Amino acid sequence: MLPFIPPLPPLRSLLAYAETLAVALAGGVTFTLLGFPAGLVSGAVLAVAAAALLRRPMKVPVPLARVGYVVVGIMLGSVVTPQTLVGVVTWPVSVGLLMVAAVAMIVATTSYLRVVHRWDLLSALMGSSPGSMVQVIALSTELGADLRAIAIVQTLRVLLLTTGIPAVLALFGLVAPAVQMARGAGGGSLGQLVILVGVSSVVAVALARLRFPGGLIFGAMAGSGLLHGTGWVTAMLPWWLGSAAVLVLGSVVGARFANTTFWVLLGYLGAGFGSFAVSLSVAGLFMLIVIYLFPFPIANVVVAFSPGAQDTMMVLALALHLDPVYVGAHHVARFLVVTFSIAIAARRVAKEKR
Repeated sequence: MLPFIPPLPPLRSLLAYAETLAVALAGGVTFTLLGFPAGLVSGAVLAVAAAALLRRPMKVPVPLARVGYVVVGIMLGSVVTPQTLVGVVTWPVSVGLLMVAAVAMIVATTSYLRVVHRWDLLSALMGSSPGSMVQVIALSTELGADLRAIAIVQTLRVLLLTTGIPAVLALFGLVAPAVQMARGAGGGSLGQLVILVGVSSVVAVALARLRFPGGLIFGAMAGSGLLHGTGWVTAMLPWWLGSAAVLVLGSVVGARFANTTFWVLLGYLGAGFGSFAVSLSVAGLFMLIVIYLFPFPIANVVVAFSPGAQDTMMVLALALHLDPVYVGAHHVARFLVVTFSIAIAARRVAKEKR
């Protein structure tokens, strides 16, 4: 055997990898066909988690997970456009209130998890993040937080938001009925696509080498966001590649439910519902302030200020016929605030913990 060719994993591991990805694919496709918002990631997480709870060997190879982080980072960065950057300037007060709301949600939810459920500070901080679920999972894995607890709390929040927002808005007649969104192929030339992947990968590897928390996904997001935000690149990754990466990372989250008992799961669900109520209460207060001060459509404000994943909220905005520029500008601003504040705070907490 040549020395530079790594040995293949044992057959048992290969079968576990294949079973995990097959379960994730089945769950993601099922949720997508049912019209569930963010169905790929939610379905993959729930399906793999259920299999893990049933003692099936759910595993994801580390190299594949790393590639998934980079691909998802490129996807998140591609949400940034010149229009969203202009939007940050167009609605400065609204965006500023959103930033304050994001910090307030982190502080309030962290305090709740610490006081009521006795979580350690690092895990409470990761569980309090309003969005940025993939980044939180990456940070939690790297810094040694309670990943199962964080995954349950974050997943439950995503499920409640993605199912509850459309239902509530439709109930009050604030948006038109949701429609199925067509999946487009990646735009831009092949050269742009090569530049996008190359620059994003280099920045991702550089930050990972510097041991920046969540360096792979944050670096890829930063490189992609810079290229798209300046208008230098308009290329998008093919939808099937992004979908595959989402399934992989959903599998990573779901696999963390292995060796979790029913009573432990029940305790985490209590933390999940409670932290969701706290974060949504804080977000609701700021929603009322913005609705009172500005004549923005209520549905736009609700989706813009909801503590959900950036890509998920953008999908909801488009599916519910909302203003994607307004929602996108706010979620890009919140995403940056949350990413930087969580990364800096997590590094300090982990350092003090050591």
